[in-house]
Amino acid sequence: MMTISSIQFKRSVWQNVALLTLGFWLSSSLILDWVIMPSLYISGMMTQAGFTTAGYLIFWNYNRIELLAAALVVTSVLVLNKTQFIEDNRQRGTIILALLLLAVPLVSTYFLTPQMSATGVQLNLFDSVTEVPTTMNLLHAGYWVLETVKFVAGSTLLWWGIRK
Repeated sequence: MMTISSIQFKRSVWQNVALLTLGFWLSSSLILDWVIMPSLYISGMMTQAGFTTAGYLIFWNYNRIELLAAALVVTSVLVLNKTQFIEDNRQRGTIILALLLLAVPLVSTYFLTPQMSATGVQLNLFDSVTEVPTTMNLLHAGYWVLETVKFVAGSTLLWWGIRK
């Protein structure tokens, strides 16, 4: 009564690495963007003087994890494109999306996070008025644009990887 199936669902190790990394990266970004940061905002932490330092520490660590995830995704995509037969259009598309995913944490790590922390730091201890600087709103808009690009590119790569 034992039936042995000869159909096997085989994926490359690098495809699994890419899919797992993208899943972890996108889900952790969702948790950070839609759970952690709004809860800090609602609790009133953003109006306190130490929020800039706390935000910088959170994003400093998270940006490094994002850089590692992006490097794994780029490596996986390059290995997969070199070892497996993929049509030219899809090959170019996956490489472009992977490099775009690498550019997002690079810009966030080396431009946005330091600029936000420098803009939000309170240098006058006697100043009790805590207003959000206008440049901070522009930096937040830039952050959300990068997050949107990351989710679109990452979801597309994830979809292509699952369908393959």
